[in-house]
This record gives sequence, C-alpha cells and structure tokens, in this order.
Amino acid sequence: MTEISHDRLLIIDFGSQVTQLIARRLRELNVYCEIHPYQNVTDDFLSEFAPKAVIFSGGPASVFDDGAPQPPAHVFDLSVPILGICYGQQVMMHMLGGKVERGHGTAEFGRAYVTPGDDRIDLLNGWFLEDREQVWMSHGDHVSQIAPGFQVYGTSPNAPFAITADLSRNFFAVQFHPEVHHTPNGKTLYENFVRLAGFTGDWTMGAYREEAIRKIREQVGDKKVICALSGGVDSSVAAVLLHEAIGDQLTCVFVDHGFLRMNEAAEVVTMFREHYNLPLIHADESDLFLGQLEGVSDPETKRKIIGKLFIDVFQKYANDIEGAEFLAQGTLYPDVIESVSFSGGPSVTIKSHHNVGGLPEKMGLKLVEPLRELFKDEVRALGHELGLPASFIGRHPFPGPGLAIRCPGEITSEKLDILRKADAVYIDQIRKHGLYDEIWQAFVAILPVRTVGVMGDYRTYDYACALRAVTSVDGMTADYYPFTHEFLGETATRIINEVGGINRVTYDITSKPPGTIEWE
Repeated sequence: MTEISHDRLLIIDFGSQVTQLIARRLRELNVYCEIHPYQNVTDDFLSEFAPKAVIFSGGPASVFDDGAPQPPAHVFDLSVPILGICYGQQVMMHMLGGKVERGHGTAEFGRAYVTPGDDRIDLLNGWFLEDREQVWMSHGDHVSQIAPGFQVYGTSPNAPFAITADLSRNFFAVQFHPEVHHTPNGKTLYENFVRLAGFTGDWTMGAYREEAIRKIREQVGDKKVICALSGGVDSSVAAVLLHEAIGDQLTCVFVDHGFLRMNEAAEVVTMFREHYNLPLIHADESDLFLGQLEGVSDPETKRKIIGKLFIDVFQKYANDIEGAEFLAQGTLYPDVIESVSFSGGPSVTIKSHHNVGGLPEKMGLKLVEPLRELFKDEVRALGHELGLPASFIGRHPFPGPGLAIRCPGEITSEKLDILRKADAVYIDQIRKHGLYDEIWQAFVAILPVRTVGVMGDYRTYDYACALRAVTSVDGMTADYYPFTHEFLGETATRIINEVGGINRVTYDITSKPPGTIEWE
C-alpha cells in the first residue's frame, strides 16, 4: 500500500471494465485515490488505509451468484461517505437490508434519462437544470426495495431507484455509471461527492511525480535498471522519470524491431543520446523479428511472437549490463485493463499485450512500471511536468508491435516499406491541414489484397491501403474522425502518386469498442 500524506479515497473494484475511469474523474479533481479489488479489502486493510471516502465500482456479477463479490461489512462502520455505482448500488442495498431482483423486463443497457425526485440534495448540485439528465445504464438486476434509512432522489423508466441516499450516514447509491463519457454531467456528481467528503484537491501531477520517484527509489534501491525505450510517449516519459529518480543506474535499451515509422529509429537515438544524455543501447534486431514472423498472418500470433522476442532481446542485452536487476516498461492502464484485471480484480480479459503480464523467471529481471495506473492524457501531463517538448508529448499513440499490426496478413520488407511511405504522406497531410491535435490516433494499414488499376496508360496490380483516424476521450473507446471529401481525395491522390505499390485507398469509418482502436 502506498504511503502518502494526502487524504485518500478508496475505490473497491467489483470488476467493471470502466472502474479506472472513476479514478480518472477523481484525478481530474486533484483527489488522490487507489483502486483495490474487493477480495483484498479486509478489515485490517481498511484500518491501515484509513480512507476519507469509499466508492463501490460496478461489475459483471449478480448479488445472487454463489460467492458474489462484496465489501467487508466493516466498511459501513467507518463513518465516511460511501458512493455505490451500478453493482455497487445493488450490493450496498443487499447488505444494508434492501432488496435486489433479477431483470424482469427492467434491465437497461445504454443511454437513459433520469428525472429528479421531490427533494434536492448536495450530491446533485448542478444536476437537473433542465428537468432530466442523460446517463449510461448497464445493469440486468435492479433494486426493488431500498434499504432502511435511504430515500429516492432520482428515477428512470426502468430504474425506480436510480439515485438513492441515506443522508444521516452520507451513503449514496446510483444505478448508472457517472464516470463514462455518455453521462455528460457525471463529473459534477463526483465533484459534489468529494466536496461533501471534505477533500481539498491537493493531489496534482506534480505530486504524482514525487510519489512515483519515491516509489522507484524504494523499489530499485542501488540496483541497475534497463528501460524498454521505444521512442513513444509512454516509454519516453517513463525513461525520463526513471532517470530523474535513479540517474546513471538507468540504461535504456531501444529495440529496433524493424516495424517503426519513417526515420523513427534515428530520431529516437538522437533525442535521447544527444538531448537527454541518457545511456542508450540501440539494439537493431530488425532481421531477427522479420525472420521470426515469416509466413505468419494471424494477428494474435504476431503479437505473441513479438512479445517473446522482446523478452529474448532484453535477456541478451541484460546479460551485458552488470548488476541489472530491473526492467522498466511504459505500460499504461488501458494496456492492463485489456489484458488482465487491474490490481487482480475480477474484470474480463479483452486482448493480450506484449508488454503486460510480468517477465519469465528465466529472465532474472524484476519489473518496474511507473505509469501502470495512468491514462494516456495523464502521461502527457506528467511529460509536461518533466519538461519534455510539447511537440513530442502530443504525438499520437503507437503500438509496441508497431507496423506489424498495421500490416494484416503476412509481413514482408516490401510491404513494410510501402506502408512507411504511405503513413508518412498521411501524417504530413494531417499536419498540413492543422488536424493533428484534433485526432487521437491516425495511421495507414496496408491491406492483404492486390487490386487491378489503371494509372495513366498502364495497368497496375498493386496493394490497397486503408486510412484510419479516430477521436477518443480516454483511449478506451473511439469514434472515426470526419474528414472532408476534399481532404480524403487530396490525400488519396498524394499516396497513389508518391508511393509505389499502392493503387487504391479506402477510409475506415467504423467506431471502436474498448481494446480495438488499433487495426488488428
């Protein structure tokens, strides 16, 4: 458990895929919080943690399930404000004497509207200014009878107890998810909750920086660390943070797997060797990676091969660094939630990531992941705090496996070269039109098909490519960016004219659920 001087809010995780968004909303309010899975929250834990307030997350379980997750009963005796969300509301009612029932036609998934009760409470300051509020529901079971001491302060057509509270104990419970983007006024509800709990908002990214540096020093001691530097925002911020914490105990290893963007390898080496004076090993292993992927077309197999090779390469270079006992990675929370439940909680795996899950025993290195609890925008804020250039911090996310997952089907040197050139033209177009900062992520994918086309007086048989650009609030979900037809036409013309090997360009306009923003 983290030792800090700030007031702390405890989020008990019951397995919702969006639990971390609760923490994100609270961090935006400069409130320090920690997420812990329900099975780890014991009476002794509560006494040691001493939360100033508690939030119960949502989750996929039913209170009727055998062994249904629930908090220790002692949490209700702490005399601190508690907010239950979705399943958190249901388990609160179930434990305090209310009733929960199966769906019976009242299940809700998606957008809904809540109308206020007769009485107004401080939790809802700034709500119901226009008689109803849009919220996001995701529940099968529902509360059919509230616990003694609770009153109803908001209802929806399928949730008669959408907002309830016991004001004498400062217990609050809502059936919807205030933390998601589709509850537009949700942040106001959280702001009201932390205000009535007495938080002063003294936790900032500067405070996170101090805490992270302290934890790195405690974990590492006087041992040496190898940092997995890819040149992306995440690993770069991690490297600079680590260097500030432990100085020359850090050696960065830049694995050039051959799947980087145009001129990216040279830019990474120049930036960190010349501008930041970080000890850096440039491990050019592109032939190894490409050779191991020969004939492989399945996207998950590609990820696993690349992940294993990363470990093998680090094993190789770690052996040459005397005293190295730790490997640092720029793993973020979206990586973690897509691969395995955060902090060991009960949420469901979506997809695997090459840099998540720890390292094999044989490697002999322990893992340091100082950004593991942060979202991308928080990493950028930390980068600003550390003094990295704004132009660098604002770069679009780039996946660890690189262009390998933007090249569906078998990967070849020829296809990678075509893809790099097309991607460079696309990004140049986006920058030229002043759109780069409006877009969360943009890239080209070279499709595993060739098409017949006519260019001038010649018949061609070349690859098709797809352009992708998405907007996102937090990297967990995304929607396509609405380019104009003029932009798409101009960009397609440039790619076809300037990049040999492509004779057809398409634009992907599908939206993406969690974990599938990238191509494969």
